[in-house]
Amino acid sequence: MVPRPYGTVRSMARLKADDWAEAALTAIREGGGLAAVAVEPLAARLGATKGSFYWHFTNREALIEAALARWEEQETEAVILLVNEESDPRARVRRIMELTFRAAVDRPDPIEQVLLADAAHPLVAAALHRVAERRLAYLVELFTDLGHSEEEARHRALLAYTTYLGHAQLAHSAPRVLPGGPAAERYLETVLAGLLR
Repeated sequence: MVPRPYGTVRSMARLKADDWAEAALTAIREGGGLAAVAVEPLAARLGATKGSFYWHFTNREALIEAALARWEEQETEAVILLVNEESDPRARVRRIMELTFRAAVDRPDPIEQVLLADAAHPLVAAALHRVAERRLAYLVELFTDLGHSEEEARHRALLAYTTYLGHAQLAHSAPRVLPGGPAAERYLETVLAGLLR
């Protein structure tokens, strides 16, 4: 058996690839983009060595790819699973809009805005495209389940998604322009009334 470089199996086994991916995602979020993903600072943050990094990843690009996959899972697939707990399509539309609108305000996570700033990077461009396609396909499915034609379902899905993106952008860059308290609930009801009419 060929020995692994940069340390022992025992020291490398402590951290998982997911730990590194989560740390990279946090660095992207907190550091304002991909430039914040650097192996040595991440190793220090994790209390690990560069050898631990190379145990799991061949290079920085592989780590970025893993971090973006983790973001896709947390911010898209996990939300879809949660929404699918509702049996009624109208309730699923309501739930996804409530979850995403509230999350944008309650925990304004600038990760999507940060990633948009790095959209020229091939890995980020691919991830943003996959996420948009997956989210839109899910929304189309919801509106189709409500009896709309494929074209109408696509239009409503685009309206729902672009409304969410605008809401998230405002929550990040100009939160005071968004309604709060009971007015936020009325605003959401207005959005839902338009989507579900």
